[in-house]
Amino acid sequence: MLHRIDYSGRQFIKPWPSNEPRDEPIPSGGLLDAAKQQRKRAQLSVRGCSLMCGIAGMLGSLPVDPERVLRVMGDSLRHRGPDGEGVWLDPDAGVGFAHRRLAVLDLSEAGRQPMCSRSGRFVLTFNGEIYNHVELRLELAAAGHGEWRGYSDTEVLLTALEHWGPEAALQRCNGMFALALWDREAGELLLARDRTGEKPLYVGWVHGSIVFGSELRALRCHPGWRHAVEPVALELMLRLGYVPAPWSIHPGIFKLPAASMLRLRAADAAQPPSAEEFHARLGCYWSLDEVVAAGLDTPWSGSEGEALHALQGLLDDAVRQRTVADVPVGALLSGGVDSSLVVASMQRQSTTRVRTFTIGFDEQELDESESARQVARMLGTEHEEVRLPATRALGLIERLSEIYDEPFADAAQLPALLVCQAARQRVTVALTGDGGDELFHGYQRYMDAGRIWGVLGHVPVAIRRAAAGTAQALAQTIGRGAMAATLRRQAGRIGADDADDYYARVLALPGAIPVFGNGWSRGAALAWPHPPRSLVGLAPRMRYVDQRLGLPEGIHAKLDRASMSVALELRVPLLDHRLLAMAWCMPQRWLAHGGVGKLLLRQLLGRQLPAGVAARRKQGFDVPVAAWLRGPLRGWAEDLLDTKVLAQDPLIDGTAVRARFDEHLAGRADHGYALWALLMYRSWSGRHG
Repeated sequence: MLHRIDYSGRQFIKPWPSNEPRDEPIPSGGLLDAAKQQRKRAQLSVRGCSLMCGIAGMLGSLPVDPERVLRVMGDSLRHRGPDGEGVWLDPDAGVGFAHRRLAVLDLSEAGRQPMCSRSGRFVLTFNGEIYNHVELRLELAAAGHGEWRGYSDTEVLLTALEHWGPEAALQRCNGMFALALWDREAGELLLARDRTGEKPLYVGWVHGSIVFGSELRALRCHPGWRHAVEPVALELMLRLGYVPAPWSIHPGIFKLPAASMLRLRAADAAQPPSAEEFHARLGCYWSLDEVVAAGLDTPWSGSEGEALHALQGLLDDAVRQRTVADVPVGALLSGGVDSSLVVASMQRQSTTRVRTFTIGFDEQELDESESARQVARMLGTEHEEVRLPATRALGLIERLSEIYDEPFADAAQLPALLVCQAARQRVTVALTGDGGDELFHGYQRYMDAGRIWGVLGHVPVAIRRAAAGTAQALAQTIGRGAMAATLRRQAGRIGADDADDYYARVLALPGAIPVFGNGWSRGAALAWPHPPRSLVGLAPRMRYVDQRLGLPEGIHAKLDRASMSVALELRVPLLDHRLLAMAWCMPQRWLAHGGVGKLLLRQLLGRQLPAGVAARRKQGFDVPVAAWLRGPLRGWAEDLLDTKVLAQDPLIDGTAVRARFDEHLAGRADHGYALWALLMYRSWSGRHG
């Protein structure tokens, strides 16, 4: 157990004296006494609780020796939870769970998973953290739940799910999670994922069983597994750089979308659904559309100054909630606005120097390490920097297909992995500044797309499509250079049907590699978000798409796999759902104006650091992948894109691939990102195919 001492709202954790009893039930009593006791003890925040981990399970026709299979599934996720394991099995009901634990606070038996409810009706396996579990515990205590086995947020979540029901309970939760809940009485399995998709969850049909897990590697442990590639998912991945939910790279295996719930029974295992049928079965406990509608119906009515005050208060509270731990806590610092704001809040609320980590490149145009050093000096953090030269990248690349066990192609996965490795040597938990761009209109592409479509949108589509052909021909004539690259990029965009289609083309990787069968239309029909008609103008519609698509399936997937590969827990304060709701209440002119985005966040940072820091343009952990493929990574790429090797893949047009690669090597075009996507698929296929 841990003992908490409260000094002016700051939390200091020390070991509970060894001669005091541990894990005893928290007794009930008078309501006032119980509430006081629950507040005191719940605030101990012993979260067997704060456990990042991996979960897996089966439902339906179980294989021979199902307990062994469950243990193997759990062991495949050991990197996510090296500190403990658990298996629960009910062979009569045809259901079993496996769990791996990474302890961030106390690893007591009281927080052990899978966990059965006091009534015996429900069994829970849960990956993540409920940040407001203290408040929920108090609310449940007032409702009559006065006895507790321990102090874990797992127990609070399980009690909440039983007391309020899944939908109402999850609506009350502020956290990141993926969970599986078995209802013994109803014979029903519930799967659910957090609001913005910070934690992953796959589910699929394998040889008469429904299998699920935090990563695909757990599902592959089922003895009935047979490898196959879903062409639609591959098409999506080569265009976007990732496979969006509900698809996965394997047929019959699906990704649970953010904020969704899925209810299953053992009988459902007999008939694998199509992707369309799976999508139709999904429910949700939280809706971004409803948040958007609420923001439009009740926009912010105060002044901009009042908005800044409220925003800072929410950010500080979100940071405070995410810095509670009994292990070292640090932050990933790029030197940009978002991570600087998070670190500033951390340092202001801390009594010790916050540890910060950043990545540096040899290429000056991409290197933000000096900016991060400046911010660290200003805030007084204990700062560490990691360099990523091209020679080191090659060593990391060989691990990517194992770490990302579904093809993933954001080249920033390399620095993300490296900075997570460095941070894990010093801390177990790290906060990041992710989410600020999507919530507060920060990406440069938002400004560029708004400006360009503001002109193109008034031109008839037939004329624009003719202009696209002319631009493509002109680019071919010019051959190479920035002008030719710009012409090629815009040629693929200006023929868009409307503003939403234009942004979809902006998000697509330029020069994407074609897949035989052309599954884009079917894939996008399920995966692509459709902004509500009430969102007028391209600006808010772009943010909506990114919050529904790029954030859960791109950003979170990249960071979850990179961090969990080294058992580092990442927490994202800017994606607190209260901040997200507030952002949708703000007028657009407070978010972006004059080609500058994140104006509210910049003003907040400008109150704490010099104006030059707040005025910096976003750069992020970018990677010179185009240059590396022409240089130190060329040999690796040549091996994967060998024409004889490509000829063995029935889904890839090897001739088109080789033509693009030769164009890129000759400098006639920049196909770096499209080639990176294909290389990640080919590397993954070589390991898992």
